[in-house]
Amino acid sequence: MTKEKIGTVKIADDVVARIAALAALEVDGVSALAGGYTAQMMEKVSRGNLGKGAKVAVGDGEVRVDLAIFLGYSFNIPTTCQLVQNKVQTAIQNMTGLHVSDVNVRIAGITMPEA
Repeated sequence: MTKEKIGTVKIADDVVARIAALAALEVDGVSALAGGYTAQMMEKVSRGNLGKGAKVAVGDGEVRVDLAIFLGYSFNIPTTCQLVQNKVQTAIQNMTGLHVSDVNVRIAGITMPEA
């Protein structure tokens, strides 16, 4: 059985950004993306402007991701960022088949616990 090429598949940058954002929000310690997106908001929004929290550049089968996140107070920043990078890379590669060259994480702020 041979595979015939019957057309092309193109994935919009917004779709890849949404995958990255959702993956980042699944990591324990990430409370929100810059721009105010929380996990609950992402579930309700089908097409949101994720540009403030997740930016992607897709080209030649490779993806570069830039994330701006808020971390919960008391979480270890290097460890949590490493988990975010791994989770985002794995999610994008598994769902799109694209190679992730970079996942850059910027800490936009710390979320303090409610008193």
